[in-house]
Amino acid sequence: MRSGILYSIVTGLLAFQLAACGDSGPAQQQQQQAPDVGFVTVKAKTVTLNRELPGRTTAHQIAEVRPQVSGVIEKRLFEEGQEVKAGQPLYQIDDRTYEATVATARAELSRAQATLKSNGLRAKRFKKLLDYKAVSQQEYDEAQAQLDENKAAVAAARANLQSAQINLDYAIIKAPISGRIGRSSVTAGALVTANQAQALATIRQLDPIYVDLTQSSNDLRQLRQAMAAGELQQVSEDEARITLILEDGSAYNKPGALQFSEYAVDESTGSVTLRALFPNPDGELLPGMFVRGRLPEGQRENAILVPQKGITRDPTGQAFAMVIDSNNTVQKVKVETERAVKSQWLISRGLNDGDRLAIDGLQMIQPGMPVNPVNTEQADAQQDAAPQAPANGGDQNAAQ
Repeated sequence: MRSGILYSIVTGLLAFQLAACGDSGPAQQQQQQAPDVGFVTVKAKTVTLNRELPGRTTAHQIAEVRPQVSGVIEKRLFEEGQEVKAGQPLYQIDDRTYEATVATARAELSRAQATLKSNGLRAKRFKKLLDYKAVSQQEYDEAQAQLDENKAAVAAARANLQSAQINLDYAIIKAPISGRIGRSSVTAGALVTANQAQALATIRQLDPIYVDLTQSSNDLRQLRQAMAAGELQQVSEDEARITLILEDGSAYNKPGALQFSEYAVDESTGSVTLRALFPNPDGELLPGMFVRGRLPEGQRENAILVPQKGITRDPTGQAFAMVIDSNNTVQKVKVETERAVKSQWLISRGLNDGDRLAIDGLQMIQPGMPVNPVNTEQADAQQDAAPQAPANGGDQNAAQ
């Protein structure tokens, strides 16, 4: 009889548990089907918009050093890679032949001057004798013509001396500009010729330094309008302040001035080359470096910036966002992206302040689907605030 009673109790309990499982099964199954989706809350704020232009650095001045007279290089008078000043001697050419030419020209000038003096006295005597009819008019005219010819000979001799002296001075090759000189292409003993094609060395002036930036012609027009409207920080009447981003992503510590004096539209690309001038006292910027110029365009009130991974596009290029509504249901929203700001999109239409934008788990959701929203910002903050677990070595020491 006890066995029968126990059997009845056990049977009742099993039936109750099965009924309870049957009542809660659909709710639990529905809850398990809602995937976890990470979201961020859209916040409207005031941001400063910048425009970045790609470009390369260019030396402010470049001078290729070439000989202006022919001869053999006796010695090099500079160290490769050092700073040189304009007029500093760089090479010494064997100048013995040029010194001889100068001496010859000086002697020719002296002879011409002596002849001029002699014929000048003769012309004066003929002038007095002509008054007394002691010489004919023809003899006087010939003496005067000879004097004029002697004057021309003296002027020619003086010019020849000056030319010879210039060639002698050219035997010392000097720096045409100040800057940093590169490697020398010749050594002592090399024969060089006047105005040869090969440069002996190249001098580059790096302080200040130019940065040539490229921009579309349409963007250039907008840039000028922004300058006229006062949205850009002005340096002078026709210049805007610009900062430089180096190849490693770091910012150059000295601002520059964007100049519009030198630009032209490339017919094949429709781009414009702009030129900015930057101080470079420490030589940190070298010619040929790839850089980016950053121009502040102004502030935007109530701007919507969202992570780029939260925006998707269909095959036509239309941008969409997945927004979680108050019922934790996914809604597909059409948005318009204005521009990229670092790793975010600037949204001009489609999202509002306070919207919950899905950014994680997008591959598991569809429009109208219920989800379990997870605030990624709070989760990251909690993870950063959580104490770090001690290392295994620390556990062993604590246990000991």
